[in-house]
Amino acid sequence: MERYIFTILIALLTLPVFAQQQAQAKAVLDKTVAAFEQAGGIKVNFTVQASNKGRVIGESTGTIQLKGDKFLLTTRDVIMWFDGATQWSYLTQSEEVNVTTPTPGEMQTMNPYALLSLYKKGFSYKMGATQQFRGKPVNEVILTATNKRQDLSRIVLYVSKDDHRPVYVVVESPNGNKSEITVTGYQAGLNYADTLFVFNKSQYPRAEIIDLR
Repeated sequence: MERYIFTILIALLTLPVFAQQQAQAKAVLDKTVAAFEQAGGIKVNFTVQASNKGRVIGESTGTIQLKGDKFLLTTRDVIMWFDGATQWSYLTQSEEVNVTTPTPGEMQTMNPYALLSLYKKGFSYKMGATQQFRGKPVNEVILTATNKRQDLSRIVLYVSKDDHRPVYVVVESPNGNKSEITVTGYQAGLNYADTLFVFNKSQYPRAEIIDLR
């Protein structure tokens, strides 16, 4: 009986600390989302390393240009346009364009900034211990899926304390896949035309278009 009482006391003593951590984490995420929404057109350079159960399975560099929920993602192997509803994925080696309507889960794996709003539904969150990343002060926020059937099980965000921008993101899936995204360059306040986020057939005359919708 005494053991159970001791356990309950420990739980009660740690509840205020947990609630405080949640409040701190939410404040960081709120500021990060607000900074993104107010930034206008954004251009981000990044590196990404993919691994499965500790084994590296791929590395890449690229650029993503964003305007609200629209984006243009450019890497060596693929170029993706998303206009808010339709996605075009151009495979550079085969010169194929796959046309799809991505699900919210698929969006989260392709657009790092789509991860920022996940804390509002389906994830719990808390502050981590990391204080610096590449010599700059950061806040670490850890998001954990509340539903085991979700596509993503855990997300770690390093957010700059100075301007509330994500500088490093780790995305983990239940099957052991992990992606580590490091921001290497950032520009905000850019003016993008909506046509930037739509595939232009005239620029890729040899492309084979495969409609998968």
